[in-house]
Amino acid sequence: MSKPGLDTTQWMPHVVAAAIVERDGTFLLVEEHTAEGLRLNQPAGHWERGETLIEAVRREALEETAHHVEPTALLGCYTTHYPLRDITYLRFAYVCGVTGFDAERPLDHGIVRALWLTPDELAAHPTPHRSPLVMRCVRDYLAGRRFPLDFVSHA
Repeated sequence: MSKPGLDTTQWMPHVVAAAIVERDGTFLLVEEHTAEGLRLNQPAGHWERGETLIEAVRREALEETAHHVEPTALLGCYTTHYPLRDITYLRFAYVCGVTGFDAERPLDHGIVRALWLTPDELAAHPTPHRSPLVMRCVRDYLAGRRFPLDFVSHA
């Protein structure tokens, strides 16, 4: 049921896949240029037509960090809304392990660098987080939250 006065006929969330990658107590993040300025985020991006969410998370991690990753579990599904631009994001966050690194691969346009940070370093970093979901996913990961990969199925 929609709220009175709210036109939902053309509403559609932006679906993104995010890689939550932990190695030796540090998490893989990207520093990226956004419309709001420089921000920290997990490797993440839009789900593209014709691919599964798992394929999307592999692709986004490679494009943004030059790391090959393999999803091992679904961390969770999250939403966040940006009222200034009236955009809602539906984020599928996947726990991933690193399977390779391509040091010669250029990073996606807008990505300044990939970096590894501890949770404390991430929380105290001077660069703002892209959304509240960045820290939320780290907390959920540390709490042991995991769902099987087949929790999301593609027909």
